[in-house]
Amino acid sequence: MPDGLIPRPEPEIKIVNVVATVKLNQEINLRRILEKIPQAEYDPKRFPGLVFRLNRPKTAILIFGSGNMVITGAKAEEDVYKAVDKLIKTLISKRIIKDAKPNVKIENVVASGNLKGLIDLEKAAETFEFAIYEPEEFPGLIYSMRDPKVVILLFASGKIVCTGARGEKYIYTAIEKLRNELEELRLIYY
Repeated sequence: MPDGLIPRPEPEIKIVNVVATVKLNQEINLRRILEKIPQAEYDPKRFPGLVFRLNRPKTAILIFGSGNMVITGAKAEEDVYKAVDKLIKTLISKRIIKDAKPNVKIENVVASGNLKGLIDLEKAAETFEFAIYEPEEFPGLIYSMRDPKVVILLFASGKIVCTGARGEKYIYTAIEKLRNELEELRLIYY
């Protein structure tokens, strides 16, 4: 490496939440879950879904009588599938459902990260086509990337939040693409 050049730092990226929907294609008796699994939370006067929490993987699953579910809190796509598997096995063992072939769809992956450089948000706002930057209202730049389709919040410190991805791989692709764009346009300083 020539003298005076600093090596390109590797960004830090951490998946903080994976949200998925699940369809069981069968109705579920929520009162029965509550009878057989007392730690479940269900108050139909306040909310039509039952909340089922798992410690491993740490997730919260909203279960609706229609058989539709929403899983939140997973830290990886793999954890979503583990949570679904654990839930289905529990519901079958408690004779709440007979058998199930769940249809799982990743809806949103959220990641936080650090590009480890300072970002010129003013210039980025002028340069990026789908960017909003109003520092009096919010200290970050909101960048709607088209491919992959995600929204990235960029902060002058190099910190970022990426949301809207339909899978983990899109997070990594988007952040790498963003970093390359920032470097090519000389909007990030290491």
